[in-house]
Amino acid sequence: MSDEAEPDRFVPAASWPNLELRARLLRQVRQFFAERDFLEVETPLLSAEVVIDQHVDPLAVPLPPASDGGPEDVAWLQTSPEAHMKRLMASGGRAIFQITRSFRGGERGRLHNREFTIVEWYRRGDTMAEGMSLLNDFCEQLLGRGPAERLSYQEAFLRFAEIDPLAADIEELAACCNAAGVTPPADLGGDRDAWLDTVLVTLVEPHLGTERPVILCDWPASQAALARTSAADPRVAERFELYVDGIELANGFHELADAGELRRRGRRANDERRAAGRAVLPEPARLLAAMEHGLPDCTGVALGFDRVVMLAAGARSIDEVIAFPQDRA
Repeated sequence: MSDEAEPDRFVPAASWPNLELRARLLRQVRQFFAERDFLEVETPLLSAEVVIDQHVDPLAVPLPPASDGGPEDVAWLQTSPEAHMKRLMASGGRAIFQITRSFRGGERGRLHNREFTIVEWYRRGDTMAEGMSLLNDFCEQLLGRGPAERLSYQEAFLRFAEIDPLAADIEELAACCNAAGVTPPADLGGDRDAWLDTVLVTLVEPHLGTERPVILCDWPASQAALARTSAADPRVAERFELYVDGIELANGFHELADAGELRRRGRRANDERRAAGRAVLPEPARLLAAMEHGLPDCTGVALGFDRVVMLAAGARSIDEVIAFPQDRA
């Protein structure tokens, strides 16, 4: 389509007041971490490897032949700076943060843009409780919505869906959906975690953070991602997420430090990707090497900055706070 057919395509999607708000919030982010003696770091957007996730599709970038004749012929735009920041932590990092761009294929909508801004941080020695406290302070400084309620995944399901997510089988989850008038996706099959996600998205999330922010913690161990499993209750992982107005803003882990377990989880995720017809991703050899060297006990959080700006602006879509979202890029 020619520029003449779309004469407004050069115009930013965000208004100038929203762009000014975005800039003020970026300054507040840096001030927040500077006051806590965090070091701002930068890591590559383009890398030979990515963290393997069953549901997240990284964007591959074909490379011309390397001048040194090296074997790499593809690189990956990073879905988050996680792998590189953990490599920094394993190399002596104490408290680090980053404001950067990340990329995910297939994600476009009111809350998604394929290229987005992420704020990610790690601090050595933090427990999950300390990680949640820091996330609460961050949310209060940027959004001023008051202290967050801490609610376990199990408590939230019992309160809003009247079902125990740690005990219910697929038949009970399906009955829960049916009783609530929820039509689940046709391809859920025997994937219990997919059924849990359906209940979470349709029956639980809309209630989270409507009166004050909610930090949802102690997720099922089957959804640990890169969090460690709880020593107190092996049914759950030390994972937590921040919600405001029913919108997920951040995902945090008391970080898994076992390289062998990360390798097993990655291979399992690739098996699930293969079964779903998705591309198999390369093993993150450099991250695994860092973890084998020794990732210190730490907690990390990744936060979707565009969503924070959207809520601060009272906007309905992140397109209203991004200068040039995908459709205008």
